[in-house]
Amino acid sequence: MALDLFVVLVYAAGMLVLGYYGMRRAKTHEDYLVAGRNLGPSLYMGTMAATVLGGASTVGTVRLGYVHGISGFWLCAALGTGIIALNLFLAKPLLKLKIFTVTQVLEKRYNPMARQASAVIMLTYALMVVVTSILAIGTVLQVLFGLPFWISVLLGGGVVVVYSTIGGMWSLTLTDIVQFVIKTVGLMFILLPICLYRVGGWDELVAKLPASSFSFTAIGWDTIITYFMIYFFGILIGQDIWQRVFTARDEKVAQYAGTFAGVYCILYGLACALIGMAAHVLIPDLDNVNNAFAAIVKASLPDGIRGLVIAAALAAMMSTASAGLLAASTVLTEDLLPRVRGGKQSSLGVNRLFTLLTGIAVLGIALVVNDVISALTLAYNLLVGGMLIPLIGAIFWKRATTCGAITSMTLGFVTALVFMFKDGLDANTPIYYSLAVALVSFVLVSVLSRKPGAVVAGAA
Repeated sequence: MALDLFVVLVYAAGMLVLGYYGMRRAKTHEDYLVAGRNLGPSLYMGTMAATVLGGASTVGTVRLGYVHGISGFWLCAALGTGIIALNLFLAKPLLKLKIFTVTQVLEKRYNPMARQASAVIMLTYALMVVVTSILAIGTVLQVLFGLPFWISVLLGGGVVVVYSTIGGMWSLTLTDIVQFVIKTVGLMFILLPICLYRVGGWDELVAKLPASSFSFTAIGWDTIITYFMIYFFGILIGQDIWQRVFTARDEKVAQYAGTFAGVYCILYGLACALIGMAAHVLIPDLDNVNNAFAAIVKASLPDGIRGLVIAAALAAMMSTASAGLLAASTVLTEDLLPRVRGGKQSSLGVNRLFTLLTGIAVLGIALVVNDVISALTLAYNLLVGGMLIPLIGAIFWKRATTCGAITSMTLGFVTALVFMFKDGLDANTPIYYSLAVALVSFVLVSVLSRKPGAVVAGAA
């Protein structure tokens, strides 16, 4: 494995070098958080796709393909269609606002208290997105190189923390482009064809797997609907994704390049599901299906090529990890920190400090959580259950009030937590009940708390 390790180390060193170049371009607060709002089509498309396709999308979809067949692609399909909808329908109004965080929209529509309440939910979501990808990084390094899990987490996650801290969004953009190219080549053009070759070709894959593996609904309609409820809507309101939208030069860049990124996500999901299906044929008695990706890479690829594919997987994971890390630190410095500093806005130095501190905290959390899809589901359940209803209400309902929004956020967030604890992270009940409670409380409290004849400021 020495050659593979060398390839991975070269990749990691390259990410740090790109982080340094990003640091040289990040000269202002706006450069650090949103790359100066000046990305063109190529950079925007690459960074948008790289942000979404991380550890859960790669390792998780291969696992789903191993267990459920081609229908495992629905996780990435939900993410991809969310990206398309966001860029086609929401990018234009978002770019006009010239803001940094999702929660600033709630402040404009309601009041500062709504912004603070939603910031707590958004921070929790962003932290868990980072944890998900760092877990995936640790799993891959542990299985392939035989490293202790904690060392794998600290090494892989440490690289992400360093390059994200020093250069902010410019570092993320530069590394995302390289990561986008590496994972496209490594996973779609190298690993997938080799896996199919090892199986004996498409006909052999069809012959050796049950017919249900080729059904696009084998995973179950309830799971497909839940993926869209969680991931499609989560993409529409996630800070890590909105922050990428804010980097676009103009609305045309966002609409066309963003749509291409969404289509790419769907194709990527199909490729990863097929890799999982091939893994099921080649390694039918895998002890832990969470290790399906690492196991198929280890079993089917020669030295050197294996290192390139490992780097491709790490690229997918690191891009999402860095996006979530910057999103979490941005929420801290833009939404929460000014509250305790008397309204004083954060500087470039403060942004860097809090990105570093957030990164250290995330590495600690990653050492005590152990399932990539469960961690991602936790993040999106809390985000969608807590924020989807008040955010949609802020845009479309004139009678919505601050009391209604805060009550909805609180009860939706708590309901999601309760049902995840009661029924498990993989259950459908957390998202359904949290949305139902959030909707009912939002409408009732808004109607009861609105003064007769009052005009809601900012209503569309």
